[in-house]
Amino acid sequence: MAVESPATRLGAAAPDFELRGTDGRMHSLHELRGARGTVVAFICNHCPYVQAVLPRLLRDARALAPLGVHVIAINPNDAEAYPEDRYARMVEIARDWPFPYLHDETQQVARAYDAVCTPDFFGYDAALRLRYRGRLDDQRKPPGDAGRKQPVDTAPRELFEAMQRIANGQLPLPLQYPSMGCSIKWRMA
Repeated sequence: MAVESPATRLGAAAPDFELRGTDGRMHSLHELRGARGTVVAFICNHCPYVQAVLPRLLRDARALAPLGVHVIAINPNDAEAYPEDRYARMVEIARDWPFPYLHDETQQVARAYDAVCTPDFFGYDAALRLRYRGRLDDQRKPPGDAGRKQPVDTAPRELFEAMQRIANGQLPLPLQYPSMGCSIKWRMA
């Protein structure tokens, strides 16, 4: 079921975490943060919304790195109920990604961030204050899909442009659209 991320109070501090990455090591937010900005992206392995935006997220992460903005991806889904989201599969698919892919096995990090869907994007400034909460862009369908609004090369790069402004010491434009995707697969209590 598709859900949208809620409006969030900008200026909030990023919750810290320590999670295992696909490299087998534990990583913290403070270790992985960018000098001029950080994107925390809640994604997973199986969601069609994530699969649709992933090539553009990889492209934008590569373009943001020279600006001092790092991307961190976190998989919060219940891998027992959704085996495609298991850690071993994360390791397989993230081999060539330009950012770390972390496993939120307890789902405590996703809850601390109030993440609700995959993908769900949080953009922080150098002081780890939230400046952007929204979608990657308005293209939620894969290239070649008849329902696409426009070719992927000409689509506005909303997250990229917001983080570019943040890296340059500016605030992103005030109009921020929610991300939309599959609801996070929460563990049953």
